[in-house]
Amino acid sequence: MSNEVSESFCQEIVKQYEKDNLQRPVYVIQEHHASHLHWDLRFEEDGALKSWALPKPPPKTEGQKRLAVSVPDHLLEYALFEGEIPEGNYGAGTVTIWDKGTFETEEKTPKKWILNIQGEKLQGRYCLLHFKPKEKNWLFFKLSKKTQ
Repeated sequence: MSNEVSESFCQEIVKQYEKDNLQRPVYVIQEHHASHLHWDLRFEEDGALKSWALPKPPPKTEGQKRLAVSVPDHLLEYALFEGEIPEGNYGAGTVTIWDKGTFETEEKTPKKWILNIQGEKLQGRYCLLHFKPKEKNWLFFKLSKKTQ
């Protein structure tokens, strides 16, 4: 199996979905039934979707921490994709949208991204924290409400 989604499959997504239909900046989590069930966490940045794979369901409450493994960026149109990734492609399996909405960046450094997510399921302040240099592993967790 290839490590990349085929170019022709990517072009089909671009043809099928119109990125102008997206609320911006894009936030989406896709439930992905591939070789292992996981959730793909995506945020729009620089015209693409920065992406992480969560092996466990996304955290809805404070105190729940989830491993988030950085994966290659995706096209913006991919935020609208639900369906089958064909066999022979990286990530072959069924994809459904688990949550979607927008977000605001509160703070961003190379090792930490604090976001205010406005999704249908996830809402509030969340953090992505990079915990090993030059590794793909991050932590994703909900923060307490900011007090003024």
